[in-house]
Amino acid sequence: MSQTYSYIIAEDEPLLARVLAQQLSEHWPSARCSGLAANGAEALKLADEFSPDVAFLDVRMPQLDGLEAARQLCLKERPPLIVFVTAYDAYALDAFEAAAIDYLLKPVEVPRLTKCIERLTGQLGRGSGDVSAGDMATRIAELLGSTPRKDKLRFVRAGAGTTVKLIPVNEVLWFEAEDKYITVATREGDSIIRCPLRELLEQLDEEIFWQIHRGTVVNSAHIAHAKRDELGHLTLTMKGRKDEIAVSRQFAHLFKQM
Repeated sequence: MSQTYSYIIAEDEPLLARVLAQQLSEHWPSARCSGLAANGAEALKLADEFSPDVAFLDVRMPQLDGLEAARQLCLKERPPLIVFVTAYDAYALDAFEAAAIDYLLKPVEVPRLTKCIERLTGQLGRGSGDVSAGDMATRIAELLGSTPRKDKLRFVRAGAGTTVKLIPVNEVLWFEAEDKYITVATREGDSIIRCPLRELLEQLDEEIFWQIHRGTVVNSAHIAHAKRDELGHLTLTMKGRKDEIAVSRQFAHLFKQM
């Protein structure tokens, strides 16, 4: 009879949490989900209540993020194995892997998930691993204050069906946010990513990427010209595109010299 394991999922986007839970149910039937958490604080409560074997943690969450939640979980007497679920680009993945059993990139693809499950079952079957929970907590504490989190984004990862397109950030003309989705505009056309704008802004070079509206950020290196109409409304035209992008009055000062 196969061993039954348990896990929790901490993800602030309910749809993504449900999708991951469904994927795990289908591909890891010997494990059961003990609960879904909307943030790191809820994940800690679930861990106290159910003592799960594994915790799948989104890296960026409100109240308490996945890194801090993981550090606190690793200090427990019986800590779960940690799997980070992240939309980060490749620059941070080595750091995540050093501080956890595994990591999964959003959107989670089934082949990668099955490899993660194999890794987890192998680790759980062996019992305590080569790295102690205390060492894990130390690594995560280092990751919390490490420079990779401050590095600027170099590529945007945009999913298109079963493929993933890597768009160099310096080729992006502008980002346009609507709800939880962002349009990534380039000379070749538009792509869609799922990411909060505030999270994206933290990873962009603010000297190059200028926010010109509540939901719009432009690459200043690709501005062709700025135009002001008779009412004082300012619009931008980007190199290689004919679209006119509105600038709100709040950010009009950026273009006084143009």
